[in-house]
Amino acid sequence: MAVRDSRNDMLPSDPIEGGGGPAEAASMISEAVAELAQLSRRHRLDMLAHLLEMAKLEADEFVQRQARLGRF
Repeated sequence: MAVRDSRNDMLPSDPIEGGGGPAEAASMISEAVAELAQLSRRHRLDMLAHLLEMAKLEADEFVQRQARLGRF
């Protein structure tokens, strides 16, 4: 598992067999969380939807940061 250093960059981690790395994982998480947020909104679970949307934003920002650094 990767850990963050004080600059919010990812430190290298051991590759997971069949895994595509942290940026790909964050991208997949973003998609899954978006679906859960939509489901939450549909059922008027507003706080849960908000928290899921925040998680999606965090995942998207991570992917963008990695793309800028040429790591994706």
